[in-house]
Amino acid sequence: MVESHVAPARFEVWAPRAHQVRVHLEGTDFALATDSAREGWWVLDDIAPQPGTRYSFSLYNGTQWSHPMPDPRTRAQPDGVHGPSEVVSTEFSWTDSAWAGIETKDLRIYELHVGTFSPEGTFAGVISKLDHLSELGINAIELMPVQPFPGTRNWGYDGVDWFAVHEAYGGREGLKKLIDAAHSRGIAILLDVVYNHFGPEGNYNNAFGPYLAGGRTGWGEVINLSGPGSDEVRAYVLDAVRQWLDEFHVDGLRLDAVQTYDDRRAFSIMEEITRLADEIAAETGIPRTVIAESDQNDPRLISDVDRGGYGLSGQWLDDVHHGIHTLVTGENQGYYVDYGTMDILADTLRHGYRFRDSYSRYRGRTHGRELDLAHAAPWKLVTYTTTHDQTGNRAAGDRPSQNLTPAQLVLKAAVVFHSPFTPMLFMGEEFAAQTPFPFFVSHTDEGLLEGTRLGRLEEFSRQGWDATDVPDPASPDTYEQAKLDWEFSEQQQDVLDAYQRLLQLRSEHSCNREDLRNLRVEHGERWLTMANDSDDAVVLAANFSDDPATVPVGGTLVYSFTSPEVGADETVLDPWGFAYIKR
Repeated sequence: MVESHVAPARFEVWAPRAHQVRVHLEGTDFALATDSAREGWWVLDDIAPQPGTRYSFSLYNGTQWSHPMPDPRTRAQPDGVHGPSEVVSTEFSWTDSAWAGIETKDLRIYELHVGTFSPEGTFAGVISKLDHLSELGINAIELMPVQPFPGTRNWGYDGVDWFAVHEAYGGREGLKKLIDAAHSRGIAILLDVVYNHFGPEGNYNNAFGPYLAGGRTGWGEVINLSGPGSDEVRAYVLDAVRQWLDEFHVDGLRLDAVQTYDDRRAFSIMEEITRLADEIAAETGIPRTVIAESDQNDPRLISDVDRGGYGLSGQWLDDVHHGIHTLVTGENQGYYVDYGTMDILADTLRHGYRFRDSYSRYRGRTHGRELDLAHAAPWKLVTYTTTHDQTGNRAAGDRPSQNLTPAQLVLKAAVVFHSPFTPMLFMGEEFAAQTPFPFFVSHTDEGLLEGTRLGRLEEFSRQGWDATDVPDPASPDTYEQAKLDWEFSEQQQDVLDAYQRLLQLRSEHSCNREDLRNLRVEHGERWLTMANDSDDAVVLAANFSDDPATVPVGGTLVYSFTSPEVGADETVLDPWGFAYIKR
């Protein structure tokens, strides 16, 4: 079915800071006039945009004209973030008319970086691996940001053009082909979108209007979501959201680092994004998911609007990862200092948040607020054994699978997958990938590259890492080494088989529960059991120890990666072993 969406019928731009505006159309300049109906907007009525036309804007500030700059609402940047914009056609022949979507509570998410997931490093390369993901048991892909960034190598969080798609990945057409192909295999597509800052290179928007609020997020200047001119900036965000969820058939969004939003108005931008997603879901009959990334343990994110919340579908939950990671690795640097005992992990599993108006040693202050478990379903919390951050923000970008045994890796996955939270995998973990995922960039500004190098070294030195372990983020070799190796050893195949079985068990036993209060977690110093009160026929017993552990649960063994001894009343678990036991 061919779809087309309404595109601007004239060249226009919001530029309240300009005294005059010109559009450059393939060698010829045309003056824009002010739009009497919209304050700060400039329009050209004489020439209709035609697909394929390259264009850019110049601004006169009362003294001089700027150099030509891309359209802040550009849909395509074929020559990169510094080049002219291109008028695009929205037409696409979709074949996903039978796609009914997937509710948030049923998602099994797989986070991936397009450039390093496949040898091709493109959307087409992802398509070539969809059968692998489908057979694994994945039903949703979360793409790390795909908006244009400088150069050809980047995690994606340095994006600057929020309506466009990185050309080296395959551009707009390539992304639509991926979404269409994924839907045909029963897989939803979520986009990771960055609305808290623009990247440091190619960000021309603030020359046009007050897109920035001043202040820093740690990655760039804060976006103006609350100050003068923020109505148009919010419209910029919401129009981009509508484009992805409507025109591109995207099933949901992951909102990056929402705690850094300048979000001080009576209606949060997150609430507005969720409302828009709900409207599109109602229009199409296909559910849309909005997930926030936040480390704030703030129930407002996922609480219903009528209970004072923002109504988001879910949020990332680092606490379960940190609790598991510290027990398996023994690491206690940085934020890991607040974790590291079985009591803390069990408490987090029971309550969702680690901090509930309680003291954080890492922060040196009280942190978090308790979830209302009567109204916040546990599947609204997205958990994982690792993510791009938890891997890439290590000095060498080393994966857990490069440091842990297969038994330890599968044990971690068993706890996450059997929990009532929504599980997420990071690309390659399912086959114990041996390639790192370090931070990488390819800015065209040498000063920015050097600043990035020094910034990474300083950050890791503060955390006690050896500077010699930090790869050069600007080196092409750093990027190439991050690409997944799809040739598996026998040991890696064993891990892959285990992940597939664990995801099957999650579905068979309907782990996506509605009420966390029904989860029963018991534990000793190094062992843990987890079952659901309303259906405790199957219990997970897990041993976080180098030594065998005897747990007070018996029955019939359903599955294990190792060789436990399951008796009528108790089970002896291997070191780092687990067992699914039917009682």
